[in-house]
Amino acid sequence: MENPGVTIDAFAERVRDSFARQGAMTLIGARLETLRPGYCALALTPRPETSQQHGYVHAGILATLVDSAGGYAGYTLFPADSSVLTVEFKLNLLAPAQGDRIVAEGFVVKSGRTLTITRGDVHAERNGERTLVAIMQQTLMVMRDTSDARRDRREASGAAAAPGASTGAADD
Repeated sequence: MENPGVTIDAFAERVRDSFARQGAMTLIGARLETLRPGYCALALTPRPETSQQHGYVHAGILATLVDSAGGYAGYTLFPADSSVLTVEFKLNLLAPAQGDRIVAEGFVVKSGRTLTITRGDVHAERNGERTLVAIMQQTLMVMRDTSDARRDRREASGAAAAPGASTGAADD
C-alpha cells in the first residue's frame, strides 16, 4: 500500500513523533519495532506491572498495544495534514500471553477517505517460538486538517489541556 503525496521518511517521522508523545506506550514499556506503509509492529517485554493475577500479560495491555499498532499502521497511509483516532475495535483472546516478548502487528485492510479498517495480531515469543495470543479488527477515523501534536491543538484553542485529558492523538 502506498500513500500518495507522503514520502516514506515523512510518514515514518510523523508516526515516530506521535508514538513518542504517547504516555501510555511509555507506561507499558512499548517499543516501535517496524514501520512501513500500511504496517506497524510494536513490542514490549513483559514485567510484573503488565501482568494479571496468573502472571500472564493483562488483556488490557494487549488491547492497548494492538490498538496502537493498528492505529499507526493506518496513520502511515493518512494525508500529511491529518491525525488518527480509533472509532472501534474488537479483540479476541486466543491463548495466555506469556513469553520473553510480546509483539503486536497492525495491518491495513482497507484505507478510505474517512474510515480505515485494520486488523492486528498479537504474538507471545519464547525461545524463538511464536504463539498467536490475540487478534483484533479495528476502525479508524481520518481526522483531516488536525495536527497530531498536543501542543498544536492547545495553542489553536487558546487553552491548555487539563492533565490527563484526552486530546484525540493517535489512540490516546
